[in-house]
Amino acid sequence: MNIAQYIDHTILNADATQEDIKKVCDEAKQYHFYSVCVNSCHVAFVATELKHSHVKVTSVIGFPLGASSIEAKAFEAQNAVVQGAHEIDMVMNIGALKSKAQDYVFRDIEAVVKAVGEDAIVKVIIETSLLQDDEKILACKIAKAAGAHFVKTSTGFSTAGATVEDIQLMRQTVGISMGVKASGGIRDVEKAKKMLEAGATRIGASASVNIVRGIASPKDRY
Repeated sequence: MNIAQYIDHTILNADATQEDIKKVCDEAKQYHFYSVCVNSCHVAFVATELKHSHVKVTSVIGFPLGASSIEAKAFEAQNAVVQGAHEIDMVMNIGALKSKAQDYVFRDIEAVVKAVGEDAIVKVIIETSLLQDDEKILACKIAKAAGAHFVKTSTGFSTAGATVEDIQLMRQTVGISMGVKASGGIRDVEKAKKMLEAGATRIGASASVNIVRGIASPKDRY
């Protein structure tokens, strides 16, 4: 299994410098990762760095809390695509879901999907560590109904990351028509393989190089 092709090589920490981000881009090209995932302010730089490679550009939106307004998320997503993003990882409004404001959650996701149109893939981060199983199921169903292409476990900035059980539940809920991205706490090849075997079709990690080299990584935020 060529795990590299499933990995969004990720750098989302607040103190990431342009030098740090360039290093991640160089690693992505060297190891043939699927994409580089960054905060939206870095998209234009990353797009330039990856211009002559096969590596895609992924931007997080409403990150990491998901509590931005619907309009702000839609604009941020649209602008990221203009700057060169191919994929959008938006954070669902978690408080709205837990408040049973299903219509708001739907409109929040739909606004981002419509803002990028056919120009980008949309993944919805549901932050599984903050949800009960029935809420995870509901979040996945809403994301699917709103036209998203993927559901994703975690930001990597909350209380826990991806689990095999959550991936299995998400895959069972969305079926085969959507992608499932496992992210948060994936730091070695064995865990990455378990996520893919459980039904994930993408992995989000900052320990990507160590994963593909088979080296255990120390704990970090993603």
